[in-house]
Amino acid sequence: MNPWLESNWQTTLVAAPEEPFYKPASLKGSYHQIQFAHGYFSSALHELAHWCVAGENRRLLPDYGYWYEPDGRTAEQQKLFEQVEVKPQAIEWHFTQACQRTFNVSADNLTGEATDISRFQKSVTMQMRYYEQHGLPKRASSIKQRLQAAFQSP
Repeated sequence: MNPWLESNWQTTLVAAPEEPFYKPASLKGSYHQIQFAHGYFSSALHELAHWCVAGENRRLLPDYGYWYEPDGRTAEQQKLFEQVEVKPQAIEWHFTQACQRTFNVSADNLTGEATDISRFQKSVTMQMRYYEQHGLPKRASSIKQRLQAAFQSP
């Protein structure tokens, strides 16, 4: 994945020292970094999905310029979190299938206020099906094809 990211997008996928984070290149000739949770395959796919959703301007901002509150969110914070997670998780679902693994919708709020995530799960499922019918965004489609080839999946 990295040779394609590096040559086409001046970007690299790396294990994060701490939390996942997107770090734009700070020097000419250096690489943007998609940092995923070290040791978690699904985190790498998830962070790649966020990169696919982010537009050109957002890819120049730390963590794409998005608000993020870590695990322990209030119900209101969780709603905001879920709003920006639908498309990335739907794309991650496609990537996970390409790797012949099982996908699980993640509310990522284990220690926060209890909330009903069934609407969120339904939204992610509907978005995933939309992409099945209408196609993934261009970068996501390219990544899925590369993953299918690497994992020899249909």
